[in-house]
Amino acid sequence: AAAPAVLTAAVAAAPAVLTAAGFTTAGIAASSIASSLMSAAAVANGGGIAAGSVVATLQAAGAAGIPLAGQAIVGTVGAVVGAAASMASNCTL
Repeated sequence: AAAPAVLTAAVAAAPAVLTAAGFTTAGIAASSIASSLMSAAAVANGGGIAAGSVVATLQAAGAAGIPLAGQAIVGTVGAVVGAAASMASNCTL
């Protein structure tokens, strides 16, 4: 019963989480988690950010919003995490 609520919350929170991490509509925010990830990816990649990389994908989602397929993925992951947390909280040792 909690899975649909978790799914909805995960999809609704995703844009705010991206923005808070520094993946904004104006680009990657200075001194943010996103800028640290971008720096690490650039160092590991010889100075560039590969198209399709995690950093590039997150920035695209931060800039343009999360497409429907991405919302489905975020929602599914959120539902699985929520269901696992719910099961764990109901376990007794």
